[in-house]
Amino acid sequence: MLDFQPIEVLMVVFVAVFAVLFVAVVVFIVVSATRSRAALKAGGLDPLAAEAQLAVQAAHSGLLAPAQSLEQRLAELDDLQARGVITADEQQAARAQLLASPSG
Repeated sequence: MLDFQPIEVLMVVFVAVFAVLFVAVVVFIVVSATRSRAALKAGGLDPLAAEAQLAVQAAHSGLLAPAQSLEQRLAELDDLQARGVITADEQQAARAQLLASPSG
């Protein structure tokens, strides 16, 4: 008959619990990664380059820079013309375009 010492029983229980927890964590990681990949693909992003794609989209959106008011944009045009960066005709055309746009 087998005669186990209490410490041996505890070691077997500890190893078994550790193995079960380890497998559970690995399964959780795989399921989480699979769901994230599916969500990224459904959103039109490449799962391997999603962070870079989101950074590019944010950089090209108006979210990172505060929107200028109409007065600020007109003042900027006046300044560009005063410094000689644009001609008076270009300034007038740009002013007309700004004033005609629905967003102002």
